[in-house]
Amino acid sequence: MGGIMSQFIALLGHYQAQLEQQYSGLLNQDIRRAIIDMLHCKQDESRYSQWHCGHCLHDQQHPASCGNRSCPQCLHQTTSNWLAKQTDKLLPVHYFMVTFTLPYQFRVLAQKHPKALYQLMFKVTSNLLKDFASREDKGSLGFTSVLHTHNRKRELHPHLHIVIPSGRYDASKKQWHKGDKRYLFNAFSLAKVWRGRMMEAINHHPQLTLPTNIPNKWVVDCRKVGVGLSSFQYLSRYLYRGVLPDKDIIHITDEEVTFRYKEGGTHLMKTRTLPVLKFLWLILQHVLPKGLQRVRDYGFLRGNAKRLRLQILLLLGVNVASKSPPNVMKRTSFICPCCQHIMQFMGMGRLSH
Repeated sequence: MGGIMSQFIALLGHYQAQLEQQYSGLLNQDIRRAIIDMLHCKQDESRYSQWHCGHCLHDQQHPASCGNRSCPQCLHQTTSNWLAKQTDKLLPVHYFMVTFTLPYQFRVLAQKHPKALYQLMFKVTSNLLKDFASREDKGSLGFTSVLHTHNRKRELHPHLHIVIPSGRYDASKKQWHKGDKRYLFNAFSLAKVWRGRMMEAINHHPQLTLPTNIPNKWVVDCRKVGVGLSSFQYLSRYLYRGVLPDKDIIHITDEEVTFRYKEGGTHLMKTRTLPVLKFLWLILQHVLPKGLQRVRDYGFLRGNAKRLRLQILLLLGVNVASKSPPNVMKRTSFICPCCQHIMQFMGMGRLSH
């Protein structure tokens, strides 16, 4: 009953001992737990999920998934659920995406203390954006922050993508202030404050130490992205499907792995070939610490601000009565092989030996 194993997990199983020997000093508890989960995903013959078709009464068992968010075989339904929820929050305004990037000198910190560093990134950027908005005295922002840890070549490259609708809500006056669809904030000013505040936060953190040779200029990208849906679709592709899809691993030998990626500037497809162990570590270094929330909503986009969003939609002239609830599935669904209807999850089971 074991499921089909991804190429990455198959490599991981074959080279696990060598990986442990070469990278033992870098494999933290979270990475080791992810390795164990992935190697057992859909392979444990004794654990299964039970499904029933109410239309034709067909019963079926599927091997149990591990559910680890780093597993390339799991959580595809989580991606579509997140996109459905974000789509439900969309306002009929123009949107911006602001990207805050840490210089490469901070990669060592990201490897040694990922949770502390990533938490600071969320805290500093959210306070920074709120402060920039408060200067203009037009009300508060709503925004969604998403942590990415890699660049296109899959190297460690921590950055935050933050999607922000153009406009502010003034709670005291219950008014919506329309934003400029061409301009949010000055990117150079954001970058200057981002650098100063992040360095100060690291200096005051008991676990973290500033690296040497920190550049004077940091990069913040602030661009308009239209109505917002395309940005959430872009971000959703990277959220819950692993760092590298199996389809992009194009050649494997006993010594090397070749994968493809799209180059940022030219959008041309490129390939990268690495020794097997180096390739495995390249992907595993992006395993997130347990308990770290990599997607966070702020202001009127928070999960518990639904009533406030309805008020804003009314102010924007939207007929809220015609809005349908988001199509969110509670778990992965299966289609009945006999009649093509959606099957009902009946629970988890374990075979006795």
